[in-house]
Amino acid sequence: MSIVRTGVMLGLLSLVTVGCQNKMAEENRRLWQQNRDLQNELNGSRAQLRQAPDPNQLAGLQDEIAMRDKQIAELQDQLRQPAAGASEPGLEGITTTYDSGTGNITVNLPGDVLFDSGKSTLKDSAKSTLNKIVSAIRKDYEGKKIFVDGHTDTDPISKTKNQWEDNLDLSAARARTVATYLVSQGIGTKLVGTRAFGETSPKGSKNASRRVEIVVATK
Repeated sequence: MSIVRTGVMLGLLSLVTVGCQNKMAEENRRLWQQNRDLQNELNGSRAQLRQAPDPNQLAGLQDEIAMRDKQIAELQDQLRQPAAGASEPGLEGITTTYDSGTGNITVNLPGDVLFDSGKSTLKDSAKSTLNKIVSAIRKDYEGKKIFVDGHTDTDPISKTKNQWEDNLDLSAARARTVATYLVSQGIGTKLVGTRAFGETSPKGSKNASRRVEIVVATK
């Protein structure tokens, strides 16, 4: 992972940090692991520095070490503090992950944060959450391709079966709703695509499976 992408990802993470007080322990464990990962990268750079005969390479590695030292210090400061936004409504359960292989950043939005059960109309409270994500994307990933992925649990449609043919239909409608909102807030229409998965990509629980994911292709 490049140093710039690492720093930018941390900036995005800070905007969509888990918002519930009982998530503080989980957040601290995540930050601790990031700290360990950065420390390992730092040790690797220092080892390269000792072997670097090229003055240009030497200068570049020194810059990398300085940047990583700063990132580690920032993470350590975060570890000493309660999870950011712990009292802010509408952010419970939101997580952000980065895949260094694909370069994709994925923001996981629980379905009940965005929608009422069986519905595809955004809750008013969801808009402030999406606005934070839009702000981060426009700041750090302007011009990058975005996919909005809709997912559901495995329960068949029952209460709203007059509106949706099946779970795939509901997941597609929710993905379109979120994509339309992103565009309304300034994300380019040609940059936003939607994908529907219905119940085909379950997570550990039904609650976790009901979600919309915003995937930013950074590469």
